[in-house]
Amino acid sequence: MLPAEREAAGLLALMLLIHARRHARTGPDGVALLLEQQDRARWDHAMIGEGAALVVAALRGGPPGPYGVQAAIAALHDEAASLAGTDWPQIVALYDVLLALDPSPVVALNRAAAVAMRDGPAAGLALLDGLADEPRLRGYHPYLLARADLLHQLGHLPEAAAAYHAALDAAGSEPERAHLRRRLTAVDGS
Repeated sequence: MLPAEREAAGLLALMLLIHARRHARTGPDGVALLLEQQDRARWDHAMIGEGAALVVAALRGGPPGPYGVQAAIAALHDEAASLAGTDWPQIVALYDVLLALDPSPVVALNRAAAVAMRDGPAAGLALLDGLADEPRLRGYHPYLLARADLLHQLGHLPEAAAAYHAALDAAGSEPERAHLRRRLTAVDGS
């Protein structure tokens, strides 16, 4: 209905690119699977192609909008053959653009996670720790989980366990809590 509206194309692209992964997002037990755990063969590759084509339309002909940039990030995830094969430098660059368009703590959190994938967990953790005083992230389950995962990767197990407990307390659903209990068990055996 709005073929000339680039942000409408960006939003549709984002929705398609995210929805394309729906069948691989949870395991048989209903527990959420992280991107690296998902079977990419179960992703809807036709939908990914449609979304990626819309990303081009959303970014062509002027400065990008937030939906177009978010869709471009999703396309890079969806088009990568593996987590290791993801173009993390480009994703960080897109988060830089998105942060300029939408300077929110959630965008900064996602950028920190991408930096951790590009530059290592210590770099990502330093950025997350720089967000520790952000009121909108206190008690925010994804922030607490990201911090716990990076601490775990760095071998800071007691700190990771405390962060997983905090994330568990903040989790909003049983599948999130089940996922966190698994992560916690890997750290402290409880």
